[in-house]
Amino acid sequence: MSMTPAQAQTILGEYFAPWVRALDLTIDEISPSGATLSMPITPELSRFGGIVSGQALAAMADTAMVFAAIGHFQAPAPVATTNLDLQFLRPGKGERIRCDAEIVRAGKALLFTRATMVALPDDKPVATATATFYNP
Repeated sequence: MSMTPAQAQTILGEYFAPWVRALDLTIDEISPSGATLSMPITPELSRFGGIVSGQALAAMADTAMVFAAIGHFQAPAPVATTNLDLQFLRPGKGERIRCDAEIVRAGKALLFTRATMVALPDDKPVATATATFYNP
C-alpha cells in the first residue's frame, strides 16, 4: 500500500525544521517514483517585483526531492543531500509554484533525483534541479 499525501503531510509537520514548514508546502501527490509539492507565492517568500526568491525555490526543490525519496522508501528516510544543483529559467510569478520531483535512479546508498518547478496558473517552468541523496 502506497503512502498517501495526508501521511506525507504529517511527516512534513513532524520531521522537518520550522523554517521549511514556514514555506507552507502542500504534498499533492506521492508515490514510489516521486512526489509533487506546491507552495504559495507570498510576500514573505518574494523579492522585489513579486518574484519568488531563489532561496525559497532551492528549499522547495530539496524538500520535494526528499519526499520523492520518502515515497520510494514508503517511510520517513534519513537521507542527506550530498549534491544540489539548480537552474533558474525565468522569474517565478503567479499564485503558486508546483514542484514535480522524481527518482531517476535508486542505488544501494545513493538516490539520484530531479525536479521541475512550474509557476501557476501560467504553467511555465521557472527552475529545474537535480540532487543526490545518501541513505546510510
